[in-house]
Amino acid sequence: MVRVLGRANSINVQKVMWCAAELGITVERHDIGMQFGGNDTPEYLAKNPNGLIPTLEDGELTIWESNTIVRYLADTYAQGEWALATSADRARASQWMDWYLTTIHAPLSVVFRNLIRTPEPERDMDAVNQAITTVNKLWMVLDMHLGRHDYVLGEHLSIGDIPAGCAVYRWYSMDVERPEMPNLVAWYQRLQDRDAFCTHVMMPLT
Repeated sequence: MVRVLGRANSINVQKVMWCAAELGITVERHDIGMQFGGNDTPEYLAKNPNGLIPTLEDGELTIWESNTIVRYLADTYAQGEWALATSADRARASQWMDWYLTTIHAPLSVVFRNLIRTPEPERDMDAVNQAITTVNKLWMVLDMHLGRHDYVLGEHLSIGDIPAGCAVYRWYSMDVERPEMPNLVAWYQRLQDRDAFCTHVMMPLT
């Protein structure tokens, strides 16, 4: 049995759950973190010493870090188009997964935390506006790439789309100014045709 420890509305848990659903993996998920607590207990810290979510348990194997979990699930369970057969494809998928993590995640979090989780009088709108500008510039990188491809690796959805796909839902769900990025929008619309994306990613922002 594959178990995922983490609340459903965490973007990092959403990566894992979306991936697992696409791969047809039966997952038992347990609410951990924020209002549910449980991520600071000795039992949980023995599995994930950072006290963050998600944590994956697959039999006796325990893994943390969401991108690593997604790669593990694909390496272990993927079939057909989801199975990346070459080291080049695996590297290109990892490249876009890590691109999200090292570029967009931090400024997007500034916008998200302020607009969604912070009362309006307490928001740092200077930081928000600066972060919006940064995120839009970064999305343009992906928009240009998607002008030549339906998905980040080409014609088929892959794990390379998952982190940025979770983030693009948040981006288009918040009231922020965005320049026209037709390729990014078309990609986002294609993601919305996926039942797994709609089920595990497109939920109210909290």
